Amino acid sequence: MDEKKCHIAMYPWFALGHLTPYIHLANMLAKKGHKVSFLVPKNTQYKLDPFNHHPHHIAFVPITVPHIEGLPMGAETSSDVPSSLHPLIMTAMDATQENVERILKDLMVDFVFFDMAHWIPSLCRRVRVKSVNYCVITPVVIGYIFSPARRVHWDKGISESDVIHAPAGFPLSSIKFHAHEARDFTARSNMTFGSEMSLVERVYIGLSQADVLAYNGCKELDGLFRDYLQTQFQKPVLLSGPIVTDPPNDTLTEDLSSWLDRFDPCSVIYCAFGSECTLTMDQFQELLLGFELTGMPFLTALKSPVGVKSINDAIPEGLLERLEGRGLVYDGWVQQNLILQHSSVGCFVTHCGWASLSEALVNKCRLVLLPHGGDQVIHARMMSEVYRVGIEVHKGEEDGLFTKTGVCEAVKKVMDEDGEAGKEVKGNHEKIREFLLNKDVQSAYIDSFSQELQDLLGP
Repeated sequence: MDEKKCHIAMYPWFALGHLTPYIHLANMLAKKGHKVSFLVPKNTQYKLDPFNHHPHHIAFVPITVPHIEGLPMGAETSSDVPSSLHPLIMTAMDATQENVERILKDLMVDFVFFDMAHWIPSLCRRVRVKSVNYCVITPVVIGYIFSPARRVHWDKGISESDVIHAPAGFPLSSIKFHAHEARDFTARSNMTFGSEMSLVERVYIGLSQADVLAYNGCKELDGLFRDYLQTQFQKPVLLSGPIVTDPPNDTLTEDLSSWLDRFDPCSVIYCAFGSECTLTMDQFQELLLGFELTGMPFLTALKSPVGVKSINDAIPEGLLERLEGRGLVYDGWVQQNLILQHSSVGCFVTHCGWASLSEALVNKCRLVLLPHGGDQVIHARMMSEVYRVGIEVHKGEEDGLFTKTGVCEAVKKVMDEDGEAGKEVKGNHEKIREFLLNKDVQSAYIDSFSQELQDLLGP
């Protein structure tokens, strides 16, 4: 393989579900000798430090996030604020453009990897480097929603009828939104998301103007969708291979470790919905009551429900007393990767963010799928209907609400080792897990990905 090494800058969206997969990719590239300059909000860097396994090749470049009116002082990432303020975090990221341009001129990089900062491609053309739209969600989602075959005027928004069915030529026509999902997706996507621009317009600009599209994926699972995108966008589409989460250079906190140690192997339900998903009070309580109905111990790491200051105020009255220590409702960020590796965790109830699914697929926990909208819905359908490695919680077709009974049924079904569904998802999960953990597969993919990047630079 060509010995020439690249210098890559990375500037992902200010959300842990985006920052984390980027640092894992940085590790894989650094292991091959490439240099990575990782631009990160300065007060958030400490959360990524434990994941930097190649500090001689990966340098964090702190970014001062300007204060935007309406944001709490010091807010830098989506996890610092409720979802209603995420557009202002995006506005703050947009306001770093001049600073980022100065940094890139000084760094003299070959590529800039980005996702939500749609202005990166034009900035890269000014400083004469190539832009890579490295998306932390799968090519199936991008192909389903943003295919040019939809012929949508993205600056005017998107309608429910535009997204409820797959676009022309899409490889998997059986994947589609339910009515409430299409309604929710269009409402969210058409909202202003930083700098007087809708989310869908922002994403489409990034896709259409980037020099290269790239994904955390492999041809065995994503090849059809990679080929579809390459045809649709008429530009190189690279797959970096299965991104396997490296364990952080730390240990699970004592409070969580000692609690999990109390229970039998594969007996605990772990539930987390990422840094951006917030439930209503009613749905939060239905979820906890559903876990109670299973009779299994459970650990949840969720944000406080909408309109509730403290998560303790949202816990159903008398629940913790009835559980007698079998339930732990945690508020705030947790070391999810380490929790999923703990021997007592047997079931993961997830919102189907791709970073969370990537972590789960390389662990042995059973998957219960509870998507909250957008790309998570497509991920959930892929996991449940195509790969068949998890079971989705039933929701009302029109209102999109789940019940405690639905939560209980999904958990029990996936955890029943004697049941047909439980056996199927366990067997399929194990096959994918073995494939993803195959070091030869990982190495071959990152070698190919590295070579493709070098080829794009020319002689």
